[in-house]
Amino acid sequence: MLQLHTIVSIGNSMKTVDLSTFEITLFCGDALSFYKSWDSPVVIISDGPYGVGGYPGDPHAHHNLADWYEPHIAAWSDKATPLTTLWFWNTEVGWATVHPTLEKYGWEYRECNIWNKGMAHVAGNSNTKVIRKFPVVTEVCVHYVKKASFNVANEEMSMKDWLRYEWLRTGIPLSKTNVACGVKNAATRKYFTKDHLWYYPPAEAFVKLVAYANEHGASFGKPYFSVDGKEPLTESQWEKMRAKFYCPIGVTNVWDVPPVHGQERLKNGSKSLHLNQKPLRLMELIISASSDEGDLVWEPFGGLFTGALASRNLKRSCVASEISVQVYTSGVKRLSQPKLL
Repeated sequence: MLQLHTIVSIGNSMKTVDLSTFEITLFCGDALSFYKSWDSPVVIISDGPYGVGGYPGDPHAHHNLADWYEPHIAAWSDKATPLTTLWFWNTEVGWATVHPTLEKYGWEYRECNIWNKGMAHVAGNSNTKVIRKFPVVTEVCVHYVKKASFNVANEEMSMKDWLRYEWLRTGIPLSKTNVACGVKNAATRKYFTKDHLWYYPPAEAFVKLVAYANEHGASFGKPYFSVDGKEPLTESQWEKMRAKFYCPIGVTNVWDVPPVHGQERLKNGSKSLHLNQKPLRLMELIISASSDEGDLVWEPFGGLFTGALASRNLKRSCVASEISVQVYTSGVKRLSQPKLL
């Protein structure tokens, strides 16, 4: 069902919608006030300040964006798991400014996706003689995942290093990883290499490695591939050590999608309710690429709650917040409509 949580009064116009097996929960206020009450996310969609002075609270330049975002990033990191994907929307320079802070808190860069809005976004109104640069028709939506790490004797290890460390503890030659997986040389070459060609072992390979290590490894070191020292990781536990990703055929990291227009663009008379309303199709793309039905999506800077609406369409649960009462009210109304726009 659609749940509404507000820390300010916005009248009695709110409605609830029964969504059966998943829930959309909308909060009015600063997301920093709510993170502790939210469950761990599978997806986080960040579409916050760009440093362009676009609305009250948005810095007028990108220089201080990292400081602005840091408490949010710290909170995301506290609740995220290796299963979590972060999609960070911003301008190119805004993202570049915040990127070191994201890395500081353990977010691993995967890819920079370009939203190309096309020439319609300029509409012939850009005076290049004055601005002295090419007209900007793009934004970025940058893909991050939360790196898995393993604590060994108070030392943090990456997944790559931990896998090799655990196998070497068994005393079994590395060549036997191929025997364990039933391949000629792929296990040693891919899953236990020291170089940049390392691959994450899929769950079916991992469980074979675990079984072989605990059957043939030195008895004094058992259990192998365990994080609690009691039981080896199971197949389902291992699958949660990496973020989900599904790539539709034909989709690349350049998204040629025009700015929101027509019926999808929410307006108050002739004025747009939100200057940077995201296309629903792009929100559905990133959510479907990084989650499954029933998974939880966070949208901490909800705006008109396009991420929440996409979650609803895709049968994901979502918690979302918006700090502006006026925008929040419009977003609630949007999600209360039977037609999904």
